[in-house]
Amino acid sequence: MALLSGCASAGQQPPPASKSDPKPSSKPISKPTAAVMPAEQTVTLNLGAQASLADGSRLTYVRLVNDSRCPPKVQCIWAGDAEIELSLVAAGSSKARTFSLHTSPLQDRGHSELDAGNLHITLQALERGVAPKATLLVSPAQGISGK
Repeated sequence: MALLSGCASAGQQPPPASKSDPKPSSKPISKPTAAVMPAEQTVTLNLGAQASLADGSRLTYVRLVNDSRCPPKVQCIWAGDAEIELSLVAAGSSKARTFSLHTSPLQDRGHSELDAGNLHITLQALERGVAPKATLLVSPAQGISGK
């Protein structure tokens, strides 16, 4: 008879765990991580404006250094170049790094993109005028020192 009662209880499920029983987790325990920079972030800045980036850094459009670009609706031999000065304060830092980007850099003279710390910053567009808006693409740095 004991054999039959053992078989009868074999198909039954165990009683539900009480609230005090710890439940095992199938998820691995992960370590806390720093802020992760998204793959890309597009930022448009007015002259003198500052943007807070996804990783906590702050990017400031300091000034228009030079603009020798060919005016619209004018045929020029050379398209010209514009240069802007930017300032970057990395997340958790108070020290600013200042650098310039160009719309049409000459070989070995200026860059339209560069790595600044753990960020890669590219000047995508610069409007025309005395205080043109700058559109920048910010992404994680991948070892490019400048193009």
